[in-house]
Amino acid sequence: MQKQNEQTVIVVGAGPSGLSVAACCTKQSIPYTILEREDCFASLWKKYSYDRLHLHLKKQFCELPYIPFPPSYPPYVPKKEFLQYLDDYVSHFGISPLYKRTVELAEYDEGEKKWRVRAMNGDSGEVEEYYGRFLVVATGETSDPFVPDVEGLRSFPGKVIHSTGFKCGKEFKDEQVLVVGSGNSGMEIALDLVNHGAKTSIAVRSPVHFLSRKMVDLGLFLLNYLSLSKVDSLMGMLSRMVYGDLTTYGIPRPNEGPFYMKVMYGKYPVIDTGTIDKIKSQELKVLQAEIESVRGKDVQFKNGELHSFDSLVFCTGFKRSTHKWLKGDNYLLNDDGLPKPIYPNHWKGKNGLYCVGLSRRGIYGAVEDAKKVAKDISSFMQHF
Repeated sequence: MQKQNEQTVIVVGAGPSGLSVAACCTKQSIPYTILEREDCFASLWKKYSYDRLHLHLKKQFCELPYIPFPPSYPPYVPKKEFLQYLDDYVSHFGISPLYKRTVELAEYDEGEKKWRVRAMNGDSGEVEEYYGRFLVVATGETSDPFVPDVEGLRSFPGKVIHSTGFKCGKEFKDEQVLVVGSGNSGMEIALDLVNHGAKTSIAVRSPVHFLSRKMVDLGLFLLNYLSLSKVDSLMGMLSRMVYGDLTTYGIPRPNEGPFYMKVMYGKYPVIDTGTIDKIKSQELKVLQAEIESVRGKDVQFKNGELHSFDSLVFCTGFKRSTHKWLKGDNYLLNDDGLPKPIYPNHWKGKNGLYCVGLSRRGIYGAVEDAKKVAKDISSFMQHF
């Protein structure tokens, strides 16, 4: 086992959350080390996101600490421009993560009053050991792609991918494609498939809120002045006015409001970028059912329907594996790697443990967390 030099702060993860922590630590002159399991920073954006992806919120809600987006950037920043922004950000703050380091164990040493972190070096194959007074979990909400265990899925002869493996719909032209999952990724990937000539169906298992970008912008503005329930009532009314009754197309509306569901469950409303028009024109077929089993190309649904497909795209979200390597924390994170304390007290644990970007409030929430963490660490260091 190779022992590394000690650092004040160990940050796990070099996505936007980890980069935000690094910038805030730099501003406070706090030494840190970032461990990243991939071979680049922001790997979800660089390697595992589809081509047409844009930031869903206006750019002022998605800026990392201390550096705004260039004025020339459009209000909803495309993937290419966001990656350029991140490249410039990393360069500006001199952020140098240690790549291909997969954390296998992080535990607090009561005797030393430090965190001991063991990580596998993907290049050398050696297990390295790091020590830090503080540990920041910045692995993100979207760390491990999740595909449900569907009976017979291995018998499917066509392409089966998670949304992280989807780039563009053009490779699926003229194919019968099923998109499983009706969140933002599922709806946007389905739209991209239709636009590139795929015969596309989407499985919608649960009720969905549809809002336009302008509605979301208005809602975020009004939340500064009105109660969440009043804003949700207005959003529901506007959605019905603009999109009509979507139950006739197989998309029921949830009983709870869109912003309430975002706050309580981290479930984002679907921000429509053209999918509704494809559903109404029947270019995108909605299957209001859950998959029961797969037999070859045939997919059996729990409502009794049977359909054949050439490819399956699972937009079924992510799980987190923090519980597998973080030991001795019974306060901050649950078994799914999300905070136990509710917002806004979710970011600080015990013995110098913190989390950033796990409040289910997007990049804006991660930035808020990172500033609090760096300020708290700086305050602690000034007293010792």
